[in-house]
Amino acid sequence: MVILRGNSASGKSTIAKQLRDRLGRGIAWVEQDYLRRTVLREHDRPALPNIGLIDTVIRYALDAGYHVIADGIFGSERYGEMLHGLTDDHVGVSRYYYFDIDVDETLRRHQAKQLSAVGPEMLRKWYRPRDLLSFVDESIITTDQSEEQIVARLASEVGFCDPPVRRKLQPTVHLD
Repeated sequence: MVILRGNSASGKSTIAKQLRDRLGRGIAWVEQDYLRRTVLREHDRPALPNIGLIDTVIRYALDAGYHVIADGIFGSERYGEMLHGLTDDHVGVSRYYYFDIDVDETLRRHQAKQLSAVGPEMLRKWYRPRDLLSFVDESIITTDQSEEQIVARLASEVGFCDPPVRRKLQPTVHLD
C-alpha cells in the first residue's frame, strides 16, 4: 500500500497515474478527489462519509489481491485516524510519501491545470505546510526532483514485484 499525500496541486495524482502505468496490472489507484468530489459530491469537512468510503475502497482492493496507490491531500487532522487504522491492519508493506511543495510552486502548478474552478485565494487558504503524520515516517518529495525521477524512485522503493498479501481487513470507519 502506497499513500501519496500533500497539498492541492503538488503533483500527487500525476505521480500516482504515472507510477501505476509503469508498474502495470494489479495496482488499484484510489483518488481522494474522485471519491469525495465526483462520487459523493462532498466538501472536505470532518466526519463526512468520504473518509469511510476511501477506507472501504482501499481495504476492498487489498482484500481482492491488488496493491494500492492512494493519493490525496489526506490532511492529518481529518484522515490521520483512518490512515493509521489502514496501516495497522495491513500485513503487507505500507509506504507513505509526502509532497513537500511550497505554496508558490503549488499555485504555479495549479495555474497550468485546465478548467479548474478553484482560485489562488482558495489554494492559499487550504495550504498546510509540512502536515506530516505522527504515526509513520513519511518519505519527502520535493521540487528538486522531476516527475520521471520521482516515479523511478517510487517504482524501485515500493516493491510491487511480489504479489500482494491477501488478508481480510475489517473496516475501521463505519457509516451510519
